[in-house]
Amino acid sequence: METHLAEFIKDTPAGREAESILRKCVHCGFCTATCPTYQLLGDELDGPRGRIYLMKQALEGQPVSAKTLLHLDRCLTCRSCETTCPSGVQYGRLLDIGRGVVNERVGRSMLDRARRRALAFVLPRRGLFASLLALGQSVRPLMPGALKEKVPEAAAPAGAWPATEHARRMIALAGCVQPVLAPDINAAAARVLDRLGISLIEAAGAGCCGAVRFHLDYQADGLDDMRAMIDAWWPHVEAGVEAIVMTASGCGATVKEYGHLLAGDPKYADKARRISSLTRDLSEVLDAELERLPNPSGEGARVAFHSPCTLQHGQQIRGVTERVLTRAGFRLVPVPDAHLCCGSAGTYSILQEALSKELKRNKLAALQAGMPDLIATANIGCLAHLAVGAQVPVQHWIVALDKRFAA
Repeated sequence: METHLAEFIKDTPAGREAESILRKCVHCGFCTATCPTYQLLGDELDGPRGRIYLMKQALEGQPVSAKTLLHLDRCLTCRSCETTCPSGVQYGRLLDIGRGVVNERVGRSMLDRARRRALAFVLPRRGLFASLLALGQSVRPLMPGALKEKVPEAAAPAGAWPATEHARRMIALAGCVQPVLAPDINAAAARVLDRLGISLIEAAGAGCCGAVRFHLDYQADGLDDMRAMIDAWWPHVEAGVEAIVMTASGCGATVKEYGHLLAGDPKYADKARRISSLTRDLSEVLDAELERLPNPSGEGARVAFHSPCTLQHGQQIRGVTERVLTRAGFRLVPVPDAHLCCGSAGTYSILQEALSKELKRNKLAALQAGMPDLIATANIGCLAHLAVGAQVPVQHWIVALDKRFAA
């Protein structure tokens, strides 16, 4: 694609990266076939190819409007188009650059700014989020049905965390909302790894990975969150931890890109690359130990596995979690259109509620078509999103695995 970037961005690192990405696009349109929003809305501007044209226009200095921003905001950043693209267009990174430019030039309504600012302030702060959630849960019985659905019930207890005693050690990202909504996830991961002779620890002071604020267009704040995370982890890296384990695929997709996102920071660039190189999704860790996993007797539950977009498209990990679950005796049921997004997409379910609900209805229909006993997923956002409306339990797959091993 021929480009003529405007002077305001032409010779900047973001401009050079955007131009390189744009030049790879050959207008083939393969991406539209796998774009969830294009399938729902049927508008070229609500598909990757149309959005690329809009971003190209913005980067070339042509007029943009609130409508331009709306089409970009409707994107889930599921990156299914990246999996489909034969030319290797890094659409997700282009969207970060393009949406930042359009947001700055157009601006947002006061209400939209307030919602985004509130999300960016509350979600990364675990203590504040926990306090507000507890308050909401205390009055949940008094809420009308539509509002009640937005407040999850009290989380299941985490259970025992094994003592740190093995020579092999790995770090788990605690994260921001996951310890509040589902504290049993990392504890279950620690118990499963303990059976393999691996100690899992959480680093004190490690909070949000940076994804929340970065993707809400508070990119500088998101980068600060990433630097803080590196600082919290670095003593453990120097002490020789084997890996940094992600139990939330959304966080994993971001942390694996630290090296790229902080490449221009001379103080953190080398550390960020090291962190990204050590980062593994939990499924990758267990797949490497597959033959050493316990092999329980008897048939396991029928499971519909929901592969989050950040796992199958963002990290390009497909079939790995399924292999681990099959090894443990679970019976996986087929899921139609498994490549499509569930509609959670970080804060998308709040900011684009109508589209999100339609995507969730479609995803739950696909997941439940095979009559599973439970739905398993790999990301806390997807879990919380799908649990409202599902006819069967929705769990993180490591929680289901831990229960099967303990039975």
